[in-house]
Amino acid sequence: MHEASAVIRLAKGGDSAAIQNLYLELTGDVRVHVLPEQIEAMHADPATHLLVCDIAGNVYGTALLSLCADAMYGKQPFATVENIIVASAARGTGLGRQLMASIETICASHDCSKIMLLSSSSRSEAHAFFASCGFSGDKKRGFVKYRSQFHTA
Repeated sequence: MHEASAVIRLAKGGDSAAIQNLYLELTGDVRVHVLPEQIEAMHADPATHLLVCDIAGNVYGTALLSLCADAMYGKQPFATVENIIVASAARGTGLGRQLMASIETICASHDCSKIMLLSSSSRSEAHAFFASCGFSGDKKRGFVKYRSQFHTA
């Protein structure tokens, strides 16, 4: 695939299989299960933006942008970005940059104070990409606790 120009849009339920395949490529976790009805519910939530890179009806990338209400700066929210993936066959074509530019545009339109993203610690190629998009990897430190590690009452 050569330099590509995608339509960056909100995901629809019909994109579930393509998004599931991208998530499987990202994580290698065969338990990944993307439901069309969950995508539609997310589509209806104004604080949630499940974005896809669409070229001629085919999905080649996705990212989840969540706008988080915050009390620190008046009514200014902040944003988190998760599950960022461009299909391996489409990497290096500019799709990732288009996706990140769309995220930044949405965040600017909502006056977000910052955009934070998490990336697996071993994904140095992705880290270099995020740095090239203006993200700093040394300003904060991320921590994660998965559901299987939660203590129950």
